Amino acid sequence: GLSQYSSDPRTEWDLSAYTTRDEVLEAVRNLRYKGGNTFTGKPPSPLYSTPGLALTHVLEQNLKPESGARSEAEKLVILLTDGKSQDDANLVAQTLKNMGIEIFAIGVKNADEAELRQVASEPLELTVYNVLDFPLLSSLVGRLARVLCARIKEKRGSESPGSIPVNLSPQLSPTDLKISAVTSNSMHLTWHPPLRPPRKYRIVYYPSRGGIPKEVVLDGAISSLQLANLTSHTEYLVSVSALYDTGVGDSLSGITSTLPLAPPGSLRVSELSHNSMRLSWKAAPGATRYLVLCSAAPRAAED
Repeated sequence: GLSQYSSDPRTEWDLSAYTTRDEVLEAVRNLRYKGGNTFTGKPPSPLYSTPGLALTHVLEQNLKPESGARSEAEKLVILLTDGKSQDDANLVAQTLKNMGIEIFAIGVKNADEAELRQVASEPLELTVYNVLDFPLLSSLVGRLARVLCARIKEKRGSESPGSIPVNLSPQLSPTDLKISAVTSNSMHLTWHPPLRPPRKYRIVYYPSRGGIPKEVVLDGAISSLQLANLTSHTEYLVSVSALYDTGVGDSLSGITSTLPLAPPGSLRVSELSHNSMRLSWKAAPGATRYLVLCSAAPRAAED
């Protein structure tokens, strides 16, 4: 299947549209290039009313049974971009990867190498490519075809959690996620283990308004985690998944906001003179410096 995108996505053909190699090549030859902006993830404002852009469109429209997606088939997405995204593609990419969908990222011309590496699946040495111009894409065809075929065979024969479809029995998923001890830059997570102890836990967290997802992997015997170095006064989405040798359980999700930074208190003014004054206040917890601003109030007009 193939979709193009700029400020809005467009499906060119679904997975079930063609059944032979020649039909696909003919469709590629007849493909008309779609110009416009590069929105790889979600639209940055309500001005765009599409169901999603690029990766979101692929997830919601192209990887559906009615579009030809087969439940037993491995899912691979190849993202081709020639510029830096004007939206946040990382969150959508993480959603696809959490569902067992492998992403290959190919950059052309002005593509952002760091962004390609954030979007692509591991190992990055096999899933990230970058060329200086469109004609040079032909040099990648042979290698990319071999890598894709090898990855499919590896995923089918592998016992690693990342290559097995998601959605095991609910009994294999953690429950009762609790978020406590919330401060301006940290929070504590606890959860109840599933009936069958997992091999590992994967915890993913990121700001709900957009940001780079961060991931922590814990031993299956641990059922708590302290998240640190968070941004103050920010709402965070958190998900916990159990990893088994035979698959990945449903994720357990929660949402909470960090506290705002504590302000100083009890401001007092003393030792007033014609050109000076002394200020004192109660210290703010965790503050390393203070910024003091002062200005002269306008004097009342005199008759």
